[in-house]
Amino acid sequence: MSETRIIEAEAQSGEQLYRRSLAGLIALTFGLFLLSLIIGPAHLSPVEVFRALFTRDDTASAVWLIVREIRLPRSILAVLVGGALGVSGAALQGYLRNPLAEPGIIGASGGAALGAVLAFYFGLSYAIPFAVPFAGLLGAGAAVITVYLLAGHGSRPLTLILAGVAISAFTAALTSLTLSLSPNPFAMSEVVFWLMGSLADRSMNHVYLAAPLILAGCALLLTLGRAIDGLSLGEDVAANLGVNLRRTQILLILGIAMSVGAATAVAGAIAFVGLIAPHILRPFTDGRPSRTLSLSFFGGASLVIAADCLIRVITPERELNLGVLTALLGAPFFLVLILRMRGRDFA
Repeated sequence: MSETRIIEAEAQSGEQLYRRSLAGLIALTFGLFLLSLIIGPAHLSPVEVFRALFTRDDTASAVWLIVREIRLPRSILAVLVGGALGVSGAALQGYLRNPLAEPGIIGASGGAALGAVLAFYFGLSYAIPFAVPFAGLLGAGAAVITVYLLAGHGSRPLTLILAGVAISAFTAALTSLTLSLSPNPFAMSEVVFWLMGSLADRSMNHVYLAAPLILAGCALLLTLGRAIDGLSLGEDVAANLGVNLRRTQILLILGIAMSVGAATAVAGAIAFVGLIAPHILRPFTDGRPSRTLSLSFFGGASLVIAADCLIRVITPERELNLGVLTALLGAPFFLVLILRMRGRDFA
């Protein structure tokens, strides 16, 4: 077999692996979504759940209220939040060419957390409906804009990282300061609970607020596939291939600000999903970073839905916070990743 045919066969095999992996992840996400509608303190059969989903108006039914008003918004947000974190992590790792990059590195998560904490501190969460997610969105936008202005137009990835780390540290310090100055211990407990991340007690109004921004942000990030493939060869090579580096950076920052900011605003801090999902799925991309984007969306969604189902099983009386569980699962993975990278450095 000629060398050309070998290359074509390998490319075709890689394409088939990617398509099968994507189809499998979509099926897994859909299956976990249905499972999340069934699992909960109130034991419901699949037949009852499906009947409630497709009943047009049965608000007097307790099953209808549980499925449509409690579990359905939670499940939809799990898909959106997990997908936003997964695709944002994959995009950042590809753009920065740093396997340890995650969505919080450019300040979106820290800004959203600070905005929400300020809403609690000033009592806006009690006076204005949905003040917390709105304040989180404003905080995320302000933080990312500040990072972009600090880094400068068309800055190199290292400059963007440094600006993001600085703003993340600053927002974390302001969040801690706000907590320490809070005169109301009850408000402080609510803030701490929110910062640990959760999808409990979310309604369809939270979905309507977050979904447009998350989907728009993810769509922007998915358009960067060709640019990220080029950047994997280096900035100079990417520029020679026609990649507009400044446009790529603007779209990346805007996409992450919209998707991660909205996800954090409605769910709090969900740790490690944006780091873990791309690493788990990268072996199925045949070495093309652009394929990691779409896989990571459904991979992140599956991780968050699975974790949310797990906390309803292991702690049904008093649910463990989602962000706590993802951190407990993600921290060991992070340590293993660091040890593997250190082993390559010494090899």
